[in-house]
Amino acid sequence: MSEASSPKHAWKFFTAGGVNQVAFRSGADLANLDQLDQKLWVALAVPTRGIEFDPKTLDLIDTDKDGRIRPPELLAAVKWAQASFTNLDDLLKGGDSVPLAAIQDPVLAATARRILENLGKPAANAIALADVADTAKIFAATRFNGDGIVPADAASDEATKKAIEDLIATVGSLPDRSGKPGVNQAKLDQFLAEAQAFSDWQAKAEADPATLLPLGDATAGAATAIKAVKMKVDDYFARCRLAAFDSRATGPMNRAETEFVALALKDLTVGSEDIAKLPLAHIAPARPLPLTEGVNPAWQGAVENLCASAVGPLLEYGKKTLTEGDWSALQAMVAPHNAWTAAKPATSVEKLGLARVRELLAGDAKAAVAALIAQDTALEAEFKQIGSVEKLVLFQRDLVKLLNNSVSFAEFYGRRGSIFQAGSLFLDARACHLCIEVVDAGKHAALAGLSGAYLAYCDVTRSGGAKKTIVAVFTDGDSYNLMVGRNGVFYDRKGQDWDATITKIVANPISVREAFWSPYKKFVRMIEEQIAKRAAAADAESQAKVSSAATAVAQADKAKADPKAPPQKLDLGTIALIGTAIGGISAMVGALLDKLLGLGPWLPLGVLGLVFLISGPAMLLAYMKLRQRNLAPILDANGWAINTKAKMNVPFGSALTHLARLPANAERSLDDPYAEKPNPWKARLTLLAIVVLGYCWFIGKLDSYLPEPVKYKTIFPPKVVPPAPQPHLPTNAVSAAITNAPAGK
Repeated sequence: MSEASSPKHAWKFFTAGGVNQVAFRSGADLANLDQLDQKLWVALAVPTRGIEFDPKTLDLIDTDKDGRIRPPELLAAVKWAQASFTNLDDLLKGGDSVPLAAIQDPVLAATARRILENLGKPAANAIALADVADTAKIFAATRFNGDGIVPADAASDEATKKAIEDLIATVGSLPDRSGKPGVNQAKLDQFLAEAQAFSDWQAKAEADPATLLPLGDATAGAATAIKAVKMKVDDYFARCRLAAFDSRATGPMNRAETEFVALALKDLTVGSEDIAKLPLAHIAPARPLPLTEGVNPAWQGAVENLCASAVGPLLEYGKKTLTEGDWSALQAMVAPHNAWTAAKPATSVEKLGLARVRELLAGDAKAAVAALIAQDTALEAEFKQIGSVEKLVLFQRDLVKLLNNSVSFAEFYGRRGSIFQAGSLFLDARACHLCIEVVDAGKHAALAGLSGAYLAYCDVTRSGGAKKTIVAVFTDGDSYNLMVGRNGVFYDRKGQDWDATITKIVANPISVREAFWSPYKKFVRMIEEQIAKRAAAADAESQAKVSSAATAVAQADKAKADPKAPPQKLDLGTIALIGTAIGGISAMVGALLDKLLGLGPWLPLGVLGLVFLISGPAMLLAYMKLRQRNLAPILDANGWAINTKAKMNVPFGSALTHLARLPANAERSLDDPYAEKPNPWKARLTLLAIVVLGYCWFIGKLDSYLPEPVKYKTIFPPKVVPPAPQPHLPTNAVSAAITNAPAGK
């Protein structure tokens, strides 16, 4: 990346938020974007989630899949568009369709035409996003679509079609691009491997049937009948051997009589578990196993199946008893079969039957299916371009918009809705349009608080359990009614409404208007707090007096007044202190009134100066802070990399938060039925008192009660009449008069 933009290209910048930002006017601006100094980019990283932008487009640009889009990836996207579009000027038009004549890449153009043909639009001259959004619809009428998966109807003959259906029924299917179930080469290979294993396993029995299948197909039933009673028969012969070893074991081996007594107390059935646990037959030394009589009732059916399936066919039909040697010989006869059965491969092709499996292995079907798959796969490169056509249309719609939300913030400062604006919050008679989705309000506030903006974090919920967190930036109005727990309604960019509740506040100045009234509101609040404290103290004192009086009344007969006790006197020090305080306040108020009234016709300017003296510092401080409001920390806390300041000054802030105002043509009735009813006599008496006091002050009757600065004679002093002038005499006449004056005069 060069340090400075190419001198060959003339860029145009606009100023917004106190920052110079590039304006994209033509395709030439896009083509030369790699020559623009990255220090002039507003954002150097954009997250791919949590913003109002199509994630499919963002994922196409985010080639390293790290969840953030940086300048190299944006530049690569612009270069791809430059190679794909005939003229980059078309990108500035936006829209979700691309004219076929605007596609420069011949492969992309051919793919776009084939898509339109598959959709039954061969005469269309433009391809839209809706045309490439549903690949199943695109390939619904095609036989081959390049995904390497062939459905049954891709076959041109019944044998191959039936083979594909058998493959799907056994090893399963995969959906091809048309949405139909089909098989690929991996499924075909799996079927062939399982079919061959199953065939080879069956071939072993066919090679040595006398050993592995002594009863033919009935061998499996005999083996199953033997296995069903093996544990119980082995137990019987072991007990008989123990009884032969020591006759004393015969009784215990047949179980104690007490166990049968316990059974007698229960409700029993032939298949009861308690009965099944008893020996298979009566135990005696070296006694053969009876097969017809004296068998445990719970095992009678299994023994009969053993006789019919194994003892008769393998040893002797009608055999009444089974010796231990017979039992061992019987098991040896089916042991090879059991070993062969245990080696049976686990396959899904067995359901087709051995004949069908071998038919598929030996016939031409497997080669025909493989050929279809190869034919379909050969088109893979061509049909991969469908994704590129979709990318083309997405870039037509979104690429310039993304540049106007990263390289510059033209969308934000143009009030067209930036991609980081999640919607609008309606709360406290205002609409806050700068709302940003956040993941963790606590972590976000740690950095976002440096923005100097008033932030309200809200949990927003919607029916169905949907929930997310947003931060609303309040940039106009005041904060007196904003507090944790207040509820509002949030509208996302799709127009869906969510319930919103404030959960956290980062307080900063909101407006100069709020700063103007803040000193007076603080003063009123301080007075209210002091009045409340005094009222509480007075109430406590009153309660104490009532309690004391009640106690005194209750003990009146026990206590007598002390006649010698001196009467209580008023504390003179307290009186003097109160008088001094009243005098000081009166002097201050009087001096203030003296100065104001002494201004004469300049009195309005004096009042304005007094107001400015009170509100000016707060307004000046708020204005300085509001000028420094910066969007960058708010976005940085959300994963962005803002490259410069993004200021939200006072005029722009009023555009981000709209206060409630009546419509221009609305009619308003001031007749409030619940307003406090005025009392005319109070107003008249008050006016009369003001007039009387004013007149008394005017004639000087109140001067003896008022401090010097506000007395009438001080403000309007009486005029001093100068002495009458003496007649003018010449100097010589005066001298003569003095000389001729009589002596002693």
